[in-house]
Amino acid sequence: MIILVTGAGGPTGEAVSGYFRENGHTVIGVDKEHVDLLDRVAVQGLADWIEREHGRVDGVVHLVGGWRGSDSFAETSLDDWDLLHDLLIRTLQHVSLAFEPLLRHSDNGRFVIVSAKAAERPSAGGAAYAAAKAAAEAWTLSLADSFSGTGNAATILVVKALVNDAMRAEKPGAKFAGFTDVHDLAKAIGGLYDRPAAEINGTRLDLTA
Repeated sequence: MIILVTGAGGPTGEAVSGYFRENGHTVIGVDKEHVDLLDRVAVQGLADWIEREHGRVDGVVHLVGGWRGSDSFAETSLDDWDLLHDLLIRTLQHVSLAFEPLLRHSDNGRFVIVSAKAAERPSAGGAAYAAAKAAAEAWTLSLADSFSGTGNAATILVVKALVNDAMRAEKPGAKFAGFTDVHDLAKAIGGLYDRPAAEINGTRLDLTA
């Protein structure tokens, strides 16, 4: 399979990319050093290159993220919203619009985003983050609707937060209760290929349950 991982430079991207490579798949990992995902033309150029090289894409795992918050609702900074809008929504829009046609060339394509429990129950100080995550979910569900009746699926994986080995090493006494390990996330993404598209398309799979 041909798998595109956006936001591949961080621990989560490395875990997901490693999982697919170890299972014999071709991984195209991109980060901001490779492609500016806020540049619609550049993202389309990436899609065009992958189409020339491979003819299709079998998976797009969109891992571009970020977090901003405040101590109270009234202290919410709209500058934080602007930042999160670009990171969590605009990059998703560019990637999904460019790669939806390529996913249709696959008979078992998957488009995946990682969302947060905060989108369901926003905190007073997390308005900008929760709203951006909720918007990203809605956009992904629209993509899912476009896949109805095909072998492709767009799926939302929901976590409280993610944890990696570096975080554990930095805080050896921390419990990280309810957090999802990045390697477990990678396995959950890989497992989407073992399930029928119609079963998972347009669904929110809660990894905290």
